Amino acid sequence: MRIVFAGTPDFAVAPLENIINSGYDVVGVITQTDKPQGRKGILTPPPVKAFAEKFSIPVLQPLKLRDEVELVRSLKGDLLITCAYGQILTQEILDLFPLGVWNIHAGLLPKYRGASPIQSCILAGESKTGISIMKTELGLDCGDILLVDELEISRTETYGELSNRLSVLSAQTIIKALKLLETGEYTLTKQDEEGVQVVRKIGKDHAKIDFSGTAEEIVNLVRAMNPQPIAYTAVNGLKVNVFLAEEIENFEECAGQVCGEVLSSSPKQGLIVKCKDGAVRLLEVQSSGGKRIKGGDFLNGRKAQKGDVFHVE
Repeated sequence: MRIVFAGTPDFAVAPLENIINSGYDVVGVITQTDKPQGRKGILTPPPVKAFAEKFSIPVLQPLKLRDEVELVRSLKGDLLITCAYGQILTQEILDLFPLGVWNIHAGLLPKYRGASPIQSCILAGESKTGISIMKTELGLDCGDILLVDELEISRTETYGELSNRLSVLSAQTIIKALKLLETGEYTLTKQDEEGVQVVRKIGKDHAKIDFSGTAEEIVNLVRAMNPQPIAYTAVNGLKVNVFLAEEIENFEECAGQVCGEVLSSSPKQGLIVKCKDGAVRLLEVQSSGGKRIKGGDFLNGRKAQKGDVFHVE
């Protein structure tokens, strides 16, 4: 079984590595083009390309995959595995692989189809997620399901932490899927179209903290935006990134205060801010040009004090 693997970010490295280490014949890798990174704009290969080159696997980096059908055909793949590749596949590409095209999706389908399943399930306060192996068809994550492995989400887990765990899980799940595909003894499950939820790419505009929301909503937003795009707010003319936050129940100083108001004056109490249904403690923050510090140290440095109001920038 000649496998072609299409993926781009760090998330996709673990499944590719496990496919190779499990003895499967990976005859080619398709990934996005090298991109400038850092302040100096150094041209940097995608993580999947850097990993594939260690094994001398041929790497294709078409600007537009749909225009490179013959190049993909030249790999003579039986099967294509995709994982966070970043381009939509055309029917011409799908038709090149006699054993099908199969996608590693970091979410439970049909919920959370689209570009941001990990962040979106955290934003929604979900208690579980998982890896879905789906047969790719034209359309957005709409194909039949081959296999699902579920994963519990901790109430404090960040996007980065959950993404790492899902990447490890995907490496295990894809091997189960390949074994099924080798034997041909599997049953596909159609997605329930009534449960479809499409999630779009998350950007900086989604990372604004609005303290008129509930404590749960604010904490989930902070979790879902860590490590990027970091959740942010502003106080006293300073933009403030928030890396970690927690809900506070029954904080007696909440009554009568406005949303966004700093309720604590003691660094020992921490940086406590009023929200719709109570308060949240901002555990780790960073002001413009500063270092990441504890919320209490933010108070101690007099960047904010009791009565100041955080607001949407």
